[in-house]
Amino acid sequence: MLLHLTDTSAEPLHRQISRQIREKILAGELREGGELPSIRGMAADQRVSVITVQRAYQDLEREGLIYTRRGIGIFVARLTEEQRKRLAVDRFREAAGPVVAGALAAGLSAEEITAIVERLVSLNGEMR
Repeated sequence: MLLHLTDTSAEPLHRQISRQIREKILAGELREGGELPSIRGMAADQRVSVITVQRAYQDLEREGLIYTRRGIGIFVARLTEEQRKRLAVDRFREAAGPVVAGALAAGLSAEEITAIVERLVSLNGEMR
C-alpha cells in the first residue's frame, strides 16, 4: 500500500497513516472486506516502527473503519451511510477549517465565504 509519510510534518506519523488509510477507504480504493498489510508488514513498507502502525490501526479500529481477526488479518469494515457521511463531514472540516480561518483573517465576511461555498457547490453539482 502506497502512503506518503513525512517526518517534517507537524502531524504525527501514526495520524498520517490513519488519515491516509481513512481517505483510501472513503474514496473506495480500499473496499469492504479487503485485507490491510499486517502491522509488521506496514511498518517495514513505510519504514516506521511497529508501534506507530499499531497506534494508527487502533485509531482506525476505534472509528469502526477496520477490524482485526486474530491470527487471520486486518480488514476494512463495512461502513454504514451514516458513518460515510460523518467521515466526509470530518474530512471537509479538516480541509476547510484553515481556509475559512484564513479568509476571515484576510477580511472576508461570513456572508462572502458562504456565497463562495454555495457557488462552489453549484459548480460541482453542474459537473455531475
